[in-house]
Amino acid sequence: MSTEQIVVVGGGHAAAALCAALAEAGQGGRVHLVSAEHDLPYQRPPLSKSFLKKADEAIAPHKAAAWYAEQGIETHLGDPVEAIDREARVVLLRSGAALAYQHLVLATGTRARTLDALPPGLHNVHVLRNASDARSLRTRLSEMVAAGRRLTVLGGGFIGLELAASARQLGLEVGVLEVAPRLLGRSVSTPLAEHVLAHHRGMGTDVQIGVRIDGFEIHEERLISMQVNGGQVAVDELVLGIGAVPETRLATACGLAVDNGVLVDACLRTSDPAVLAIGDCAAFLTVDGARLRLESVQNANDQARTAAATLLGREEPYRALPWFWSEQGPMRLQMAGLLPAQPETVRRAGANASSFTLFHLQDGLLRCAESVNAPMDHMMSRKLIEAGVPVERAALADPAILLKSLLG
Repeated sequence: MSTEQIVVVGGGHAAAALCAALAEAGQGGRVHLVSAEHDLPYQRPPLSKSFLKKADEAIAPHKAAAWYAEQGIETHLGDPVEAIDREARVVLLRSGAALAYQHLVLATGTRARTLDALPPGLHNVHVLRNASDARSLRTRLSEMVAAGRRLTVLGGGFIGLELAASARQLGLEVGVLEVAPRLLGRSVSTPLAEHVLAHHRGMGTDVQIGVRIDGFEIHEERLISMQVNGGQVAVDELVLGIGAVPETRLATACGLAVDNGVLVDACLRTSDPAVLAIGDCAAFLTVDGARLRLESVQNANDQARTAAATLLGREEPYRALPWFWSEQGPMRLQMAGLLPAQPETVRRAGANASSFTLFHLQDGLLRCAESVNAPMDHMMSRKLIEAGVPVERAALADPAILLKSLLG
């Protein structure tokens, strides 16, 4: 077995972007991509949106199979890693294959959070994390439309709300249950969360926040009902959108340092320098020395580029500006930067009633911006945050002044 190989474990955006970066550097012939999924790495954002709404939409791979062959990248699909032997620098696959590595990259992503009170395998309880989930759910939603059944979404995070909006656009009756006092509690500011709540209720979705959930009634491998605030409520179909857990089981089993993700340094090396971790599973060091784990396509792509530099012997610490986006029906949210603990917030109205931006400042600097149907504000905000130039409150009301601030 070759000892010069780079083994990439995972089939998400981070793994795909790393393969592309290594191929661009002429290193594709060293790469083995190992994924538990049978699909080549594919675009995941559409799974909760257009893919659910269009019966003929196919999974969109990042690259075709021919590209991997042309670049010399060997793919191992549907053959997950069972164990990692760090001393021998070998990964063992379910098929029995053993892959030696010089460098191993964990791009294992996350798995859906579930409820202990609900046994796995219930026919009408779903999660949405991968293509298999999306295919199954799309079929079920189509059947529900024909039968006039109701979809219940447990969880008011991005995935749950995107899915709820897609189901409403299909014509389904939809209810969203959130146990926290507001939607998107860990992701956006309170004013934006209030706008999102009004938007979904305006779409006709029954959104309840601050609810108490218990009393699950199960019969013949189906969830029949559950208690919501003490009252029993019938369930046709339930989707769990209660967040995700970093997939660290392989890392833990082989003795790597783990704490809400695989711990990595600024160049994305784990506690074993021969092993890197990137994307949703990686807990990285920020500029100020804090630990952070992000679940976003941007983070996956940017960390893949940093990891490629590390693998090629260059020291390029990860310093990319976080940014995110979400489409929930006709509403497009775009967020740049990280929300400060106690920001000074300025709201600027957009081109129409459904468009605005919330600018969050701290110490005279723009730290975060949340835009609703305002893509130009989002792009300008990213540049201002990256530039780190002082911004006056008055400048936030006028894009021309903002541009002048950026250009100096």
